[in-house]
Amino acid sequence: MILKKAISGTNLEQAKSHNRRVVIETIRTNGALSRASIARLTALSSQTISNIVEELEEAGLLRPEATLKGARGQPAVPYSINPDGGYSIGLQLDHQLAVGVVTDLSGTMRARVERNVDRPTPAEAMPLLAAISSDLIATSRLDRTKLLGIGMAMPGPFGVEGMTSVGPTALPGWHDFPVAEELERLTGIAVIVENDATAAAIGERLYGVARKLDSFVYLFIGTGLGAGLFLDGHLYKGSRHNAGEIGHIIVKPGGLPCDCGKRGCLERYVSLRAAYDRLHLPDPDHASPDLLEELLAKGDSRFEAWLDEAVEPLRQAIDVVEMALDPETVVLGGFMPLPVIEALAGRLEPLHLSVSSATARATPRVVVGAAGKDTSVLGAAALPIFSETNPQFDVLQKPVG
Repeated sequence: MILKKAISGTNLEQAKSHNRRVVIETIRTNGALSRASIARLTALSSQTISNIVEELEEAGLLRPEATLKGARGQPAVPYSINPDGGYSIGLQLDHQLAVGVVTDLSGTMRARVERNVDRPTPAEAMPLLAAISSDLIATSRLDRTKLLGIGMAMPGPFGVEGMTSVGPTALPGWHDFPVAEELERLTGIAVIVENDATAAAIGERLYGVARKLDSFVYLFIGTGLGAGLFLDGHLYKGSRHNAGEIGHIIVKPGGLPCDCGKRGCLERYVSLRAAYDRLHLPDPDHASPDLLEELLAKGDSRFEAWLDEAVEPLRQAIDVVEMALDPETVVLGGFMPLPVIEALAGRLEPLHLSVSSATARATPRVVVGAAGKDTSVLGAAALPIFSETNPQFDVLQKPVG
């Protein structure tokens, strides 16, 4: 097995918390590891690793596995993440669904709740989200003392006049609403809020095709379109947590009008809403992914025409992120049905010439996500866990030393 090189730790005493997260992240990424392997991968001293592993085992976050017989000396004891060492709740709010899950430290889903909504306002959504959280705790019978927090994913951008809560691809009434504070008040549980594309990128990084990647862009194709950015192992969120709102980059100057006030925005051509508008389907405010999948399966000529038209704007978006960010790959995912995403991906070649066009590549330039329809809510559930276990979760946090 090829082990993934870990983030370097530091032997400074004041960085103890950082080093604990480095150790947990190293084991999460590579699987069960002996103390010697952890020390080698993290560049931490053997004594530091011994102390940290002992503390984490006592805290219930790590557990010893069957010993490994070495070439000499005492057998090495590998340590793995203890799934029951902690739990978190993930919530996702979108135009038509509110979804909640409970996951353990290994990422296994212990419970799931789904409720129908209709472009909910904060007054409608917050009590529902609190009730879902209570239902999840009761259903999963988890030890509340081990609950690390709630992670919530919802459409962005956040706090942008003229874009937040504006138009059919946004949720109404959420501009400047204190989501985390209000949900924490209702539940008594610490809350982290992230946009759905970033949460999906976390989910794909933990459970999908990006598990071994340090730099990738996740294109979330839903009611609108956004991107989650992992760059050099860091989740990049931007100065106002709005990085990746590429649905509003202009791909056709003077093109279709967008509710943001511009014309020719990407999500006017590539999104659930764009497909509904192009095909003149009824009730675009309740665009159904299932209907698009049915049209694809039937070989509907109108839908095939939309796919052909959507490909070039999508190519342009991929060209922009490749030239600007030089990722290892671009991952396509979101609420759009998997067969539709695969149909789009299959039409992308030839991609535009970019810095990613090098012939010697370990991964394709574009891949389809593998974490499934719950990618965002699983990523949301990982927010409390990830912030505890991954020292590079916060873009402002740098390795100490």
